[in-house]
Amino acid sequence: MIDVDDPLVKSRPALNPYRHGVGIILNRLKWDLRPESWASRLKLSKWKDIHAGKKAIILCNGPSLLKVDFSLLENTFTFGLNKINLLFEKSEFRPSCIVAVNPLVIDQNADFYNSTAIPLFLDKHALGKVASRESVNYLHSTSQSGFARDCSWSINQGHTVTYVAMQLAFHMGFKEVALVGCDHNFAVKGPANKTVVSGERDESHFDPRYFAGGVQWQLPDLFESEVAYTRANNMYEAFGRRLVNATEGGKLDIFERVSLADFLCGGN
Repeated sequence: MIDVDDPLVKSRPALNPYRHGVGIILNRLKWDLRPESWASRLKLSKWKDIHAGKKAIILCNGPSLLKVDFSLLENTFTFGLNKINLLFEKSEFRPSCIVAVNPLVIDQNADFYNSTAIPLFLDKHALGKVASRESVNYLHSTSQSGFARDCSWSINQGHTVTYVAMQLAFHMGFKEVALVGCDHNFAVKGPANKTVVSGERDESHFDPRYFAGGVQWQLPDLFESEVAYTRANNMYEAFGRRLVNATEGGKLDIFERVSLADFLCGGN
């Protein structure tokens, strides 16, 4: 388990604190001066605690996602991530909403985002790329570390869209949240956060087309993702809530492991 208060963890990345602070304020003001920020904030506020006390599933994008029995999820709120739509050709299952915050992902998947009626939670980078409409919620991402209990103002990306989904699930009031398809292991290796050009096939995600054919994508930062996951786990526990890992296999051991069937059948 990573100690998020450890000085070494807090020092990554090493930034001039004054310059970093000014950058956060300017980023905030730049967003707040746009009419879209207030419209989206109002929409996001309507999602606050509407699922209080219920269960939710976050569908991550690892190869193990294909092992999930989606028929079990018919009556459960589900968060799809990024390019979850690539699954639609193989299954009639549709997630309750979709979350995407990485600019490269938003650019590559904009055609789908513009055509779907599924509620979307997208980073504000999507403005001008994904048409504004009632089902689209724009998120303000801050570089200030933390966990957003109210996502109508800002969220922290935590180096992984999964962390954003955890914040949105908390915002909506879910008491128990399970991850599936979170393998926390990638076939492609390299420096964390480096933007690279994909090969012909993608072996790191549930669909070989996910990042394939020469598109750009950013290599994962597993260390910082674990820092974010630990922070999320601590926040859920502090408020009497629960995050668990119902992934088949994988290398993420921060959260309690449960089977998907047990998670869905136990408790509420």
